Order: sequence, then structure tokens, then C-alpha cells
Amino acid sequence: MRLKKRTVLRKAVRNNEPTRDDSGSGKSSSYGSGGSSNSSSSGSNGGDSRGSNSGNNRAPKGRPGTFVLPGDFIGTTEEFRSGDRTYEKAGGIYAAATGVTMVNAAKRFVSVIPETNTPPILRKGDMVVGQVTGLREALALVTIAGAEGIVDREITNVAPAVVHVSNVKKAYVKELSYEFGLFDILKAKVIDIKNMRLDTSEPKMGVVKAFCSKCRTAMVRHDSKLKCPDCGRVETRKISTDYGTGIV
Repeated sequence: MRLKKRTVLRKAVRNNEPTRDDSGSGKSSSYGSGGSSNSSSSGSNGGDSRGSNSGNNRAPKGRPGTFVLPGDFIGTTEEFRSGDRTYEKAGGIYAAATGVTMVNAAKRFVSVIPETNTPPILRKGDMVVGQVTGLREALALVTIAGAEGIVDREITNVAPAVVHVSNVKKAYVKELSYEFGLFDILKAKVIDIKNMRLDTSEPKMGVVKAFCSKCRTAMVRHDSKLKCPDCGRVETRKISTDYGTGIV
């Protein structure tokens, strides 16, 4: 009986199997599973840690309808193509405006739809309305009051603007005072944001309301000139086709 027990014990050791007593106590199996658990846990944790560190520090915001601020990470160029109000940098796509994300699944474009309460800014090509506040030899100084399509909202990057004599009209301008008068209301196109230069050469651009230089009464159009209804004075302007219509 003792010999049989020793034989079983030797076979168990040789085959790396738990003995009946060890199996009952659970020590061998516990030790083995513990080693395996620690190893897999360590590998798993290590992999997760390396994966999270290699990505962007900010969580991706490529899910449609997610609110984003300028500079927020939206996703990668492998996931999306950069759409409106986004930009690419080092393989990532970032928001260029405050708003919510919109994804075109068919074309894989991701864009940012601006929030309605985002302050509007002027851009090249915008149509603006302003008042002439000063005249120089080659410049008309204009204070911008508003822009086409922007109603009852303050423009954030508005600045004193100018109309250079070369941008008044397509024909030769002999003297700027023949084209604009102080306090005139004009419509113009933004042609240079940095220097806030305006252009009035198009037919719809130019003076939409003028005031008599003698008595300051609003003038009415009389053929290609303007006439004061009070004092009868006749003056010239670079007149917009919208003059006197109330269309601004």
C-alpha cells in the first residue's frame, strides 16, 4: 500500500500534476492560476496603457451632434475627410469654429456647423453698409454699420474702413468729393480684410442715401445726379442702383 502511494506521488511530480491532497486543498491549482492571472493582467494593463498614451490626449469628438470649440480634436484622417470649418494637422482633424459636428457617412466628411450665437465676422467678399465719416485726397473713410445677411448682431472684427480712389468706380475719378459726401450712406464690398478696404465699383455698390452738403437734407435722385428738395442744390455721387429704394 505504501509502495503504491509512492509510485503515484512520483508520477504526479514527473507529470507536474497536483496530488490528491494538493488538489483537495487547492494550493497547486491556486498558485498556477495566480501566476497565469498576473501574467495576463500585466500584459493587458501594459497594452491598454501604451494604447492610450499613443493616442490624442483629448477624446475624439467625431460623433454627429457633438459640441466642439476651435482646436478640439474630432478624429483622424483615417476615419474622416476634413470638411467645412475643420482643419488637418499631423494626421488629426480639428475644429476650426465653435459649433456641433456633422458627419457625411457616404463621403466620410466631417464638418462643424457653427452655433447661431457665435459672433459673426467679416470676410473678403462680404457686402457691407456704412457711413462716410471723412474724405481725404485719395481715400473715403467709412464706419461700417452692418453687413448683408447679419441682422441685429454685432460684428466682432469690424474696424474703420476705407474706399481708395481706385476702387470707387470703373471710370476715371477726377476728385473724390464728386463721388462721396460726408455722412453719405453707402453699400460696398470688402476686398481686403487686413486693411479693411472696400470697393464700390459694381452697379449695386455706392451711395444709397446722400445728404445735401449745404443744408443736410436727404437728397432725391434726378437722372444721374442728386437734387436737394429744400434748397434745390444739385450734386454728383457714385450712385448705387438701389438708391432711394430702401434696399440695403
